[in-house]
Amino acid sequence: MLRNEIAAAGGWISFAHYMDRVLYAPGLGYYAAGARKFGAAGDFVTAPEVSSLFGQCLAVTIANVLRQTGGDVLELGPGSGRLAKDILAALDEMGALPDRYLLLEVSADLRERQQRSLGQLPLALAQRASWLSEPPENFTGIVVANEVLDVVPVHLLTWRDGQCFERGVVLDGDGFGWRDEAITDPALQVAADRISATCLGGTPPDDYLSEYAPAVGGLVTSLARSLDRGAMLLIDYGFREAEFYHPSRRAGTLMCHYRHYAHPDPFFLPGLQDITAHVDFSLVADAGVDAGLTLAGYTTQANFLLASGLTERVSRLDSRNAAEYLPITNQVQRLVSPTEMGEFFKVIGFSRGGVAIPAMSAARPLPL
Repeated sequence: MLRNEIAAAGGWISFAHYMDRVLYAPGLGYYAAGARKFGAAGDFVTAPEVSSLFGQCLAVTIANVLRQTGGDVLELGPGSGRLAKDILAALDEMGALPDRYLLLEVSADLRERQQRSLGQLPLALAQRASWLSEPPENFTGIVVANEVLDVVPVHLLTWRDGQCFERGVVLDGDGFGWRDEAITDPALQVAADRISATCLGGTPPDDYLSEYAPAVGGLVTSLARSLDRGAMLLIDYGFREAEFYHPSRRAGTLMCHYRHYAHPDPFFLPGLQDITAHVDFSLVADAGVDAGLTLAGYTTQANFLLASGLTERVSRLDSRNAAEYLPITNQVQRLVSPTEMGEFFKVIGFSRGGVAIPAMSAARPLPL
């Protein structure tokens, strides 16, 4: 199918088009097909798979927002359903259950897996979950997305002799290859000129390659427009713009994941591996603010979890029970250590309608 699309397009398609098809094509794309993706038996491990403490800490902020708004929870890209399961259980303990926990999922296979996971909850909790295939037009409450923005399709930009080109995909024998073309999209050219002038000193090094993700901004804008009152928490790995497009980061951030093996070849087993790129959180912040949201803060995952009571939760455990205590301390290490997820992952928060997000205020902020 993809080979036919490339031929029909004159022999060249943008990498964003390629990434969209190999990840999301119905029945064929990585996130639309039936292969196991999450956890030890899949291709990668996300924070909810590491520890239930992640969802329990998120639930503290969620409960606070729900008490202010009386609204619901909307989770994007719910993965295995583990995060939703942990959040609902924690909200129940806090007496802060929403009427509805909405899961936005376009993959029928993943939706079925999420339903099985949430089906393990008591019926009174499981019945609050319902699934959507697109964002609601009007929503009050809190939107949560963990590791969603990194799999939004990106364009590849490369500089040579002071000029920026778009790197796209062509047919190469039985597989795929690269070819650089002049940029034809005016909006993409404007972005390339701004990146060159503001981040690369006006003279980008030759063979400098990076990603640009207008679809990330589009997704944030769409979510913001649907949010009548409430908050939004977006968690992913990435940098602010000045770090993302630093002259020394000349090979970009594109990475693929297959059975816990990370590598840079997006043409390896198309449709059977994950393809990701780091998130430009400056772009995310601008999109949210331009859509009328208030930026509540931007910080590391470690700072956010600590501000959400992670230390207090661990302190309740009996340290004399090594069989219980040691595995959890190992989980905490993975979540907050600077060499693991702690600083690599960031949290950005937005609000609308005067809603407060105390954990974002308490966490040490990072510049954007």
